[in-house]
Amino acid sequence: MIRLERRLEPSRLWTVLTPLLAVALTMLAGGLMFALLGKPPLEAIRTIFWDPLFHPQFASYSRPQLLVKAGPLILIAIGLSVGFRAGIWNIGAEGQYIMGAVCGAAVGLAFYPSDSALLFPLMVVAGGLGGWAWAMIPALLKTRFGTNEILVSLMLVYVAQNILASASSSWLRSPEGMGFPGSRNFKQWPAVHNAELLPDTGMHWGVVAALIAVIAAYVLLARHIQGFNIRLTGEAPRAARFAGVSPARIIVLCLGISGTLAGLAGLFEVTGPAGQVTIDFNSGYGFTAIIVAFLGRLHPVGILLAGLLMALTYIGGELAQLMLGLPGASIQLFQGMLLFFLLATDVFTNYRIRLSRREVA
Repeated sequence: MIRLERRLEPSRLWTVLTPLLAVALTMLAGGLMFALLGKPPLEAIRTIFWDPLFHPQFASYSRPQLLVKAGPLILIAIGLSVGFRAGIWNIGAEGQYIMGAVCGAAVGLAFYPSDSALLFPLMVVAGGLGGWAWAMIPALLKTRFGTNEILVSLMLVYVAQNILASASSSWLRSPEGMGFPGSRNFKQWPAVHNAELLPDTGMHWGVVAALIAVIAAYVLLARHIQGFNIRLTGEAPRAARFAGVSPARIIVLCLGISGTLAGLAGLFEVTGPAGQVTIDFNSGYGFTAIIVAFLGRLHPVGILLAGLLMALTYIGGELAQLMLGLPGASIQLFQGMLLFFLLATDVFTNYRIRLSRREVA
């Protein structure tokens, strides 16, 4: 008889192995899915994971895109991981990402066509505040009325999407767009364009902010008393209360951090790769960042590596659609398998398999 026996403490070995095992199982299951779709599985896996980096025809374009895609994923995932460490489940980062983009873009467009060097920093502040304010709604509702932050933050995503549609169709719509929805193109406005800092690298201010967030999160969680309070709240809530840690302050702090970073990701994206506020501006980064956070084991360095891996699946998935004709939904399913297999294999971190004889009555 096979049964699961709880470990006395989580296994460090399995903590490291489960992300690698999840990636391997995702490749196997994804290969089977591609084969059922009538596509060569090995070629599909190679196109997703190898060709974007080493294909002689596509690598020169794909490599810079790796940082472009990874930047917002890492930035949002870092913020989410801080809350997840404290047992605070912010599932609405997509909405905070949207509101950061809308608020930052609105501030910039209010000063059009200014060439002031202070305009872009002002937009960055507005973007961070927009994401923070949107995250404060579930934070205050939870601390004052005990609502569930999962449901509130998730429902606010759909509110943010409607605000985005309204902004791009009316009050932020470009007067030179011939009536089509969408704001002015920030790429044509040098004062606010989030351009590459180093040519042909994909490195822009959003990537720099993501790297700073990784370092800051590591210092906070590993070297600061507030990081200890966050971890204590998540691992032992009763002990945290006995130690004088205020749950309400931790909730506001964690949701504030995650909202701010998601808002910054939205601002850097709308002024950089996206270029303008459009109805379909949101690309699911807020939800994909949840996978990145858990694949990185909620550790800043792990999230950095997981973000690069997930960005690789984005770029490789687009390449596979182009080269092999794979449907876009199959690539999304392939990405979702990562979280599924990670959660499945994560059982072995806290449990071990035991074989025992069936007892006879």
